Amino acid sequence: MELNEMLEVSILLDYYKNLLSDRQKEYLLEHFEDDFSLSEIGKRHNVSRQAVYDNIKRGIKILRDYEEKIGFHKRDMELLSELEELKKNFTKKKLEEIIEKNF
Repeated sequence: MELNEMLEVSILLDYYKNLLSDRQKEYLLEHFEDDFSLSEIGKRHNVSRQAVYDNIKRGIKILRDYEEKIGFHKRDMELLSELEELKKNFTKKKLEEIIEKNF
């Protein structure tokens, strides 16, 4: 898995981890936040490496599906972009537009 993909999964975990099954959440957190290998996770939970791999893959797909449907991360990135633009060229009108659009 590439660094960009790992970063994406870590970010999506922050947003949607509580929507995963307990097992998927635990495996994903151990793999992406605690940096455990699939074998280490399998040993900790008394399951095969393949079972861990399958749960992680399924969990990643679910996280991406949630982002596609709910879009919290996308919304936050758009808001950040608008605020950075506002910082460069502040006007009260632009600030009010951002507030109106997002809240």
